[in-house]
Amino acid sequence: MKTIYSEKTNTDEIREIVKETNLQHIAIIMDGNRRWAKNKGLPSAVGHKKGVDALKAAVYACNDFGIKYLTVYAFSTENWNRKPEEVDFLMNLLGHTIKNELSELDANNVVITFLGDLTRLAPKLQEILYHAIDVTKNNTGVHLQIAFNYGARDEIVTAAKKLAKKITTGEISVTDINETAFANELYTSHMPDPDLLIRTGGEKRISNYLLWQIAYAEILVMQEYWPEFNKDTLAMAIEEFHNRHRRYGK
Repeated sequence: MKTIYSEKTNTDEIREIVKETNLQHIAIIMDGNRRWAKNKGLPSAVGHKKGVDALKAAVYACNDFGIKYLTVYAFSTENWNRKPEEVDFLMNLLGHTIKNELSELDANNVVITFLGDLTRLAPKLQEILYHAIDVTKNNTGVHLQIAFNYGARDEIVTAAKKLAKKITTGEISVTDINETAFANELYTSHMPDPDLLIRTGGEKRISNYLLWQIAYAEILVMQEYWPEFNKDTLAMAIEEFHNRHRRYGK
């Protein structure tokens, strides 16, 4: 796997931190593409394209550091409210990126999945995404989850409806519902909850992202815009995680 190496980052040291802290899952709110582009006098599209490069760097860095799960927020259920031309661009960018990068990601053992309601996407885009899922499903490396047309409240409501349907059909009873049963109906049922949530771009909010799953995640807001994210940035985030004392309410 191509890696964005840096003299600043000691990969072996970061891998040891990951092992010591049992850091398995990092979730990222990839914020700041448009602001990065605006600050440089460039179109938003350039910022989004640079954001793809940053995502590749994050995936490669997770592979180097021994992080098993990486979940990124690419398009929210609220993002449909953006200008139609920007929405169309983001849809095309996702399809183009997946098609262009799939062979390399598959060759390097990356597992690709998507979190969110894909039924609203164009049939051709759905075909591209489900093909990527199928091609990489048996890989055993980094699990890359791309949250696309995703909203945590929508996910929670959908899970509640699934449980309600099971009750009406007699599959389960009300007393069978607990945290585990509920979590099993979420998009993330096949993975551990995030240990660390990173938001780039300096904004201090969750933005309807993984609300159930981040109950005990450490939250780190970084001032860097997403296009500036790289291996060094992730290493700094992991070092900060190492310095936190996770109490879990104790």
